[in-house]
Amino acid sequence: MNLMYSSTRNDKVKFTASEAILKGLADDGGLFVPETIPALDVPMEELAKMDYRQTAYAVMSRFFTDFTEEELKACIDKAYDSKFDTEEIAPLVDADGAYYLELFHGPTIAFKDMALSILPHLLITSARKNNVKNDIVILTATSGDTGKAALAGFADVEGTKIIVFYPKNGVSPIQEKQMVTQKGANTFVVGIKGNFDQAQTGVKQMFNDSALEAELDAAGYQFSSANSINIGRLIPQVAYYVYAYSRLYKNGVIAKDEKINVVVPTGNFGNILAAFYAKNMGLPIAKLICASNENKVLFDFFSTGTYDKNREFILTSSPSMDILISSNLERLIYRIAGNDVEKNKKMMEELVTEGKYEITDEMKAQLSDFYGNYTSEAETAETIRNLYEDSGYIIDTHTAVASAVYKKYKKDTCDTDTKTIIASTASPFKFTRSVMDAINPEYDKMTDFELVDELSKIGNVAVPQAIEDIRSAEILHDTVCEVDEMPQVVKKFLGV
Repeated sequence: MNLMYSSTRNDKVKFTASEAILKGLADDGGLFVPETIPALDVPMEELAKMDYRQTAYAVMSRFFTDFTEEELKACIDKAYDSKFDTEEIAPLVDADGAYYLELFHGPTIAFKDMALSILPHLLITSARKNNVKNDIVILTATSGDTGKAALAGFADVEGTKIIVFYPKNGVSPIQEKQMVTQKGANTFVVGIKGNFDQAQTGVKQMFNDSALEAELDAAGYQFSSANSINIGRLIPQVAYYVYAYSRLYKNGVIAKDEKINVVVPTGNFGNILAAFYAKNMGLPIAKLICASNENKVLFDFFSTGTYDKNREFILTSSPSMDILISSNLERLIYRIAGNDVEKNKKMMEELVTEGKYEITDEMKAQLSDFYGNYTSEAETAETIRNLYEDSGYIIDTHTAVASAVYKKYKKDTCDTDTKTIIASTASPFKFTRSVMDAINPEYDKMTDFELVDELSKIGNVAVPQAIEDIRSAEILHDTVCEVDEMPQVVKKFLGV
């Protein structure tokens, strides 16, 4: 039996996994969700014996049921190979009373690699399965990390082109350098004069532009997405929570069926939604701890039941979380609305017209799995400094937001016994200046690459290859545009 997918705004039309992956975003602007979340019907004793690739297959094969075993295993093997700098793919580090799940050992040193290493292979396989003749144009907005990870995944993949939009003044210097030095004849990077939410809205509008779709089709192109709105991005993320739990069990840290907490620094809501899906597959997760920076729209939502983006957009030291429209939250809203498309659609329309919506008390009662909190910039820096001074372990700014919120959770709930995984979403080398300033403000006098070498020295960790590669890399992308010029820029690159 194939597990089918439908839109959060129309549950009458059903799609296979490969069709949903190809489309990225539903025609009605909704997000694809599985009709049911499948059970993780593999005993923990077996999962404990599996490596990362085998675990990924155990999880993904339950969701992507129209892929053959051979097709899915080929995608997984091409994704999780030597481009990761550790055999484990996603190692766990025990530090300061929590287990940091290091999701940054891929080619762009951020957690997005975990899904974006496999998405190109899922997309190309899906295109073949559905007899697609057009070239696939990946259209993506990034708050910093998705962009580079998508570019690296799709660079020179036959039958694809990739266009990435990022906020020109809203990413770290290392993040920007990684993107604008990207090689590949099929890659295009554009800075916009605006913030991430504007970039994301601009991309969504292009997806929903039927005239543009017809123009592209006539020229032999069709859009798909590499953002976390694509179900082919979301499901691979479920795998690393299952893997992390199985490592804790294998290493004797937890007993069989013992519940753990998961803390996730959260922007677009995809990473924590993947943990929610893992829990609903049957993984023993107690609390899903949603950590925000000063753009605390999600904290306010969990506290009040009102999602309100009408507020100041704050640029922080954790830019991948500088988001006021958390797109993936729609998948959770749809679920707690009882899979009611009309209810969900009404709230999403209110978000567009009024900038906010309010969930019912019945819906709010279903959020008891979640705990939300946020940290200030000062608290984020203090967390980096304290963890380094106490343990020698250095984390990036996003992981520090999660670590600080975890401390607040323990204080608020007195839950100090539940073993806890903190999703460590980026290497500290990606945000070197913010990290080193937090440890000692004196470091601010150094250049970016002097800071890289100093971080390597004091943290006793090798400089990642991703950083070495951009030390002297040539800038290949220098296009900057206004938000309303995005469609013209796309057409110019494609020669349409």
